Amino acid sequence: MQTKIRHFTDLQAWQKNHTLVLEIYRITKQFPKDELFGLVSQIRRAVVSITSNIAEGFGRYYFKDKSRFYVMARGSSTEVQNQLIIAKDLGYITEDSFNKIKIVSFEGYKLICGIISAMEKAQNL
Repeated sequence: MQTKIRHFTDLQAWQKNHTLVLEIYRITKQFPKDELFGLVSQIRRAVVSITSNIAEGFGRYYFKDKSRFYVMARGSSTEVQNQLIIAKDLGYITEDSFNKIKIVSFEGYKLICGIISAMEKAQNL
């Protein structure tokens, strides 16, 4: 039985990416202080943008508006993935931490892609 989605927080894509937001905030607390206005700020803005765009897309009425915000969320997701690679390569996070958060990030990305795909199918009906 499928649960009715009444709020953006009911979306699995939002839930998974919210987990990612919390994890990014947790790990970036350990980054060097000289990265506070660099990588820390950038990755935090990008990860918050994912869930914010999912929420905004959910709140839009027209397919085109909804799709645009979901596509922006997908773009922010890949931006975060890139920044995580940079953080790992700079030694700010361990390989183990990177691998764990990468899984959450990829799962969130796939869920966003699923929303976009469902939107495209619904629009073509």
